[in-house]
Amino acid sequence: MTKKIVTRDSIVIENNDNVFNYYAWPSVTRLPDGSLAAVASGFRVDHVCPFGKAVIRYSKDEGKAWTNPSIVIDTPLDDRDAGITVFGPNGDKVIVTSFNNKVSFQRKYVDLRPNHPRHDLMDSYLACIENDTDELEEKYLGSTYKISDDGGYSFGELKRIPLTANHGPCVMGDGTLLYVGRVINAEEQGVPDQLECYKMNKQGEFELLSSIENIVIDSNPVLSCEPHSIVLPDGKIIVLIRVQSHNSPQTVFTIYQSESYDDGKTFTNPHSIGLEHGSPPHILRHSSGVLIAVYGYRLEPFGQRVMFSTDNGETWDKDYILRDDGSSGDLGYPATVELNDGSLLTVYYQQEPGRKNCIIMQSIWELPDLL
Repeated sequence: MTKKIVTRDSIVIENNDNVFNYYAWPSVTRLPDGSLAAVASGFRVDHVCPFGKAVIRYSKDEGKAWTNPSIVIDTPLDDRDAGITVFGPNGDKVIVTSFNNKVSFQRKYVDLRPNHPRHDLMDSYLACIENDTDELEEKYLGSTYKISDDGGYSFGELKRIPLTANHGPCVMGDGTLLYVGRVINAEEQGVPDQLECYKMNKQGEFELLSSIENIVIDSNPVLSCEPHSIVLPDGKIIVLIRVQSHNSPQTVFTIYQSESYDDGKTFTNPHSIGLEHGSPPHILRHSSGVLIAVYGYRLEPFGQRVMFSTDNGETWDKDYILRDDGSSGDLGYPATVELNDGSLLTVYYQQEPGRKNCIIMQSIWELPDLL
């Protein structure tokens, strides 16, 4: 049975007066100085296009107003997704993550859409960079990140890691980053397409710790991707995983869960949490101790949903509705931050009513009585 949560909805990022007006795949966090920061892939023309950049906006008033977007990651390739995490022994560092695809991937999608209103724009840009494909991909292709040493306002050099997760890494009790994600470009590298866990060492480099068993449903392998992780106060690590059938996302589109009890050295085999439909997930621990996991819902009524756990992820109370007014299944990737008064702010992407382009929206809401 679904339950509707009362929300106050508004817009975080839009750019409707410009050709580059498509925004998607956001994340949100609270910075060391108390401000909120929301990141997303922006300045795009569509869900797949060569123009994406990872952008950031700030709010000094708990999400009532946001600054104009500033660019954090902008390679010549399509920078997709944007994750943000505060970390470090003093909690004063910030990492922003993204990933991109090969030029040939972009070319394939442009050529398949000759009637797209921005086809000539995309085609011309790709024509400009295709002669330099090898050089550009050698330097930029893959899963990328930048780190800020000033609390999230300026960022250092672009670096890469062999795996990707749309909301980025999580943080251990000592402030160390733990990054659970899907191996990027696994087939081309000749390595297993699986979820792996990396930990940042004292030198600031990521080291491989372990992997998570691939999921099989009714003897059929399924796609396991876009995980999000959290480390609980007792050290238990929970990983929520987007799971879908390879050929038909409508057949399987759900969330599985895996746990680690030894700081990420090993993980349990992923298991179903009994969610009928919805993904990918973002998980947050509220100050009350309740675990909050938000996810997109890509069947009618399209929108954003949330589930709760009061027993540290042993069971989940699912399918509370935040939004059910989406225009299409091109939406989701919600992420949540707790506000100073204990209420929640969830960012996500979907189409604004009456428009075709996607933008970043937010819902502010109260934690329901779960007892």
